[in-house]
Amino acid sequence: MARLLIVEDNEEFARLLAGRLRAAGHTVSSAALMTEARHWLDGGQFDAVILDLALPDGDGLTLLRSLRDTGNPTPVLALTARNTIRERVEGLSAGADDYLGKPFDFDELQARLLAILRRPNVFVGRTISVGNIVYDTVARQVLVNGKAQVLSAREVTVLELLMRRAGRVVLKSTVEETLYGDLGDVTPNAVEVCVHRLRKQLSRAEATANVHAVRNLGYLIRELPS
Repeated sequence: MARLLIVEDNEEFARLLAGRLRAAGHTVSSAALMTEARHWLDGGQFDAVILDLALPDGDGLTLLRSLRDTGNPTPVLALTARNTIRERVEGLSAGADDYLGKPFDFDELQARLLAILRRPNVFVGRTISVGNIVYDTVARQVLVNGKAQVLSAREVTVLELLMRRAGRVVLKSTVEETLYGDLGDVTPNAVEVCVHRLRKQLSRAEATANVHAVRNLGYLIRELPS
């Protein structure tokens, strides 16, 4: 299962694509504008972005270049009706990992998406540490004081999201969107339950950092006072 962001202004097309991807087991979020996409990319962690290059508020290549200029390595599959060789070269040169012209077959999109997710040099191949918590971004494994922890997939997702922004508040809405995408049947306290379980797991493992709730805002992870 991958966490995907679709950046596409055609609402019906985005809805259908998101539905197919969710049926394939992925968690999907959607943005119709570059400004919305930047919001999600700044606040959430995605495994890949499916990016339409023709957006109402600008050229998707501008968003793509800004991602790469700031060192964001998230894989990007560019979708566009502009499918000449010159335009494909321009998109790949701007930092796209692959390029798919419209119209396309969903099975081909799925195959291309899985291909870029499998590439060993796509992910941020390093560990993230907060206190004695270490997260392996490739294996998605959590260690506390050198010992591997058994966490649910959602607990790992929350922990990764917070560790990538350690010391900073991540909005509750961002956590919910990252966990559940656009699903409409999420219970009101689903995020709280997940965070509570994660906090208990870290405390039980004697972690020297933990997740803190910031009232009316969201959550952050930081080291505990010594």
